[in-house]
Amino acid sequence: MPTPPSSLADRLEDLLPQTQCTKCGYDGCRPYAEAIADGRAGINQCPPGGAEGVARLAQATGRAVIPINPVNGIERPRAVAYIDEALCIGCTLCIQACPVDAIVGAAKLMHTIVPELCTGCDLCVAPCPVDCIVMYPVTEATGWDAWSARQADAARERHDYRAVHLRRERAENDARLAAKAAEKMRAVEASDPAGAADQAEKERKRAIIAAAMERARLKAQAADADDTSPSADPKPTP
Repeated sequence: MPTPPSSLADRLEDLLPQTQCTKCGYDGCRPYAEAIADGRAGINQCPPGGAEGVARLAQATGRAVIPINPVNGIERPRAVAYIDEALCIGCTLCIQACPVDAIVGAAKLMHTIVPELCTGCDLCVAPCPVDCIVMYPVTEATGWDAWSARQADAARERHDYRAVHLRRERAENDARLAAKAAEKMRAVEASDPAGAADQAEKERKRAIIAAAMERARLKAQAADADDTSPSADPKPTP
């Protein structure tokens, strides 16, 4: 079976370093690639990719090569996170923040960084309540000179696997909560028919409110999409 042709967003994502650092202003490399493809973002918003990254994106999009936007940061040597084990309290906030599962540990136990897996995104630094995480430069080179395509591919694979795992966990948790609520309702119905009717009325009202809130959210989302659509702002972000 022939391989389907890749979209512009697919090709642009392949040119990004997959650090998943969000410095571009988007929630990962894939959303940024889609924003560039749609004309909603500039090609100069990825400091980890550096000047060479901008040149690669320029060639793929036909846009002019421009300097990295300082709003998003500057091109630096690649860094790796380090946890001071004597200060770590095992809160797991850094583990939750790491987009590529480069931190090993468990609740109330000391955590540690796996240097070979760390992309240098520094997303683990801010959530740490005891300031026990620092970033150490590990290269003198910057941009793509400090980060190989092989490392980028491995980081993307870990990021995508983590995303699938988190979605599965959320779905399983939702299913457990739904089962618990159903069991509670059955218990109420069995022990107090009048109370069950009152509970059913409360649930009906909650459902009406939840549906109204969801309609409002969807309307706001549609309005935001209209405001950020290429037709609304045909000029790419500088």
